[in-house]
Amino acid sequence: MSRLALSRTNQPAIIELRERLAAIRRLRFTARPGPHSRTGWAGQGEAEVRIGDDEDGLRFHESGTFTPEASGAPVAFRNVYRWQCHDDRIALWHERFGREAAVWLFDLVAIRADMFVAADSHLCGADRYDARLTLVDAGFDLCWTIAGPHKDETLTYRYRR
Repeated sequence: MSRLALSRTNQPAIIELRERLAAIRRLRFTARPGPHSRTGWAGQGEAEVRIGDDEDGLRFHESGTFTPEASGAPVAFRNVYRWQCHDDRIALWHERFGREAAVWLFDLVAIRADMFVAADSHLCGADRYDARLTLVDAGFDLCWTIAGPHKDETLTYRYRR
């Protein structure tokens, strides 16, 4: 059975995630390179999350700092992610180039009442992005794994109220 077919049986999980998305206010994350990483991207970040809600979905406007382990000097960053809730999945978009040029990342489907996975990998060139989202008491964790000829990274995002 496909991941998308499995998600049809977990609509309550989608409703629960939608409620948590609307309550998020902060983000902390870590970046860890794997043994084949060409970027060596390692460090920690934190951000404030402002929520926008309209007919396109919920938007996370993230603004904060990332501190690379190599330099220890914080670097400012901003992101906008769009979460679109559907009956059987939640689509995630990155709006780094604006709303009209959004990049679709993947559809998250429920495989358990408290866990979602990317229905398919997102390909960026030859690198493959996968994700797992786990509901936790005060929000959710989103773990990205990126593998390919250019990247070997694990990003762990902890979104909280």
